[in-house]
Amino acid sequence: MTAITGVGAYAPRFRISAAAFEEAWGQFRAAGIEQKAVPAADEDPLTMGYEAATRALEAADRDGATVDWLAFAASRPPVAETDLTARLGAMLAVPESATRHGFTDSTRAGTRALRAGMDALGTDETALVVAADAPRGSPDDDIDHAAGAGAAALVLEGDGPSEIVDTAEYAAPYPGTRFRTTGTEETTGLGVTQYDRHAFTETIGGAVDGLETDPEPDAAAIQAPDGKLPYRAASAAGVGTDEIRAAATVHELGDLGAASVPVSLASALADGSESVLAVSHGSGAGADAFVVESTGDVPAKTALEGDDPLSYAAYLRQRGVVTTGPPAGGGAYVSVPSWRRSIPQRYRLEAGRCSACGTLSFPPAGSCDDCGALAEYDRLELPGRGTIEAVTTISQGGAPPEFAEQQARSGDYAAAIVALETGHGTETVSVPAMGTDADPAAFSVGDRVETTIRRIYTQEGVTRYGFKVRPAE
Repeated sequence: MTAITGVGAYAPRFRISAAAFEEAWGQFRAAGIEQKAVPAADEDPLTMGYEAATRALEAADRDGATVDWLAFAASRPPVAETDLTARLGAMLAVPESATRHGFTDSTRAGTRALRAGMDALGTDETALVVAADAPRGSPDDDIDHAAGAGAAALVLEGDGPSEIVDTAEYAAPYPGTRFRTTGTEETTGLGVTQYDRHAFTETIGGAVDGLETDPEPDAAAIQAPDGKLPYRAASAAGVGTDEIRAAATVHELGDLGAASVPVSLASALADGSESVLAVSHGSGAGADAFVVESTGDVPAKTALEGDDPLSYAAYLRQRGVVTTGPPAGGGAYVSVPSWRRSIPQRYRLEAGRCSACGTLSFPPAGSCDDCGALAEYDRLELPGRGTIEAVTTISQGGAPPEFAEQQARSGDYAAAIVALETGHGTETVSVPAMGTDADPAAFSVGDRVETTIRRIYTQEGVTRYGFKVRPAE
């Protein structure tokens, strides 16, 4: 049996309402969605997955070093061909020898990752399944109007308060229901409504029919391309609309693609549901069904609330639709090999204590900042919390060229000197840091901040990720 011992979920703080779309287009084509989550200019599925994963590990009282098996799933990953589990694992400090798997190509990818984690989990092992997504369509179609953003992570072990007691899957050929062709950014479909609905309900019903148990769930986490389609599949799934509503996140977050069912499942468990039916759907078409039964509260840490509404123009800017891209030349060049050498500092805040005098340095390289000795450094990871010592606001025209595109998309941002705590009494080490998407006015001298990982910039087609700071929770 496979148990869920911790869940985490995350959605960006930006929101755009149905009313904002109606004002821009004269209509809103995503039925049943009141608002949706919008990733900031420095967010993508990898950074959202990191946010969910850190929360799940904290909820389960685990850390990256305990993970034996890691999966990352997204229907629209930030890079079409690369193993993102290598970067995600480094961000989370997962052992380099841990087994890793990536899942993509379908909105079913999140539950495929969950099924693989169940099958691979050995005795006394820990698996971490992460699903994150941010679908995109053409600006004037129903896919894009519904497209939201979010992530969920599940910690799997052999024993815990919530068990996956039954699974099944079903597939039937339904070409053209939803697809993204090679080399394109936008998901599309043929738009044959009855055909799409039949593919959705048949595969969901087929997966549920394949279960050996007869579930009577408190909540049903059903794939949600919009806010109405899950309810149309209620009869096929053998549940009522109340059960679907109990787990639904689509009305406030939008279509989460491969993260749709994982986020709804995480939300239902966090809300205390004792029995959850989870059913995904991927075009093509196929579905996975899971029955989750809980005998106690599942440790959960979620951050799904949004507090920053966007106009439609600001929405287009955050997504980079109306910006021109980075300027040609002039930016500071940092080679990928040089950046890789700094990953321990950029991902995990690895500092070093001089073995000659005991002074702490960040980054731990070269001669000691205090005594000047070329001695070895004793490495330690900083907890990621601190206090602002100095701060300024970077406005249009003031950003270095490599950050100009982000500034054009996100607007003004904060740059600060932060005294990061070391975990040893009152000792701190001062480091420069960029602020996240939070309003620069939210950063003042003396304020408490915490670190997270976001996109820094893209150069030579390779996105650099690293730590930024945001107001502490």
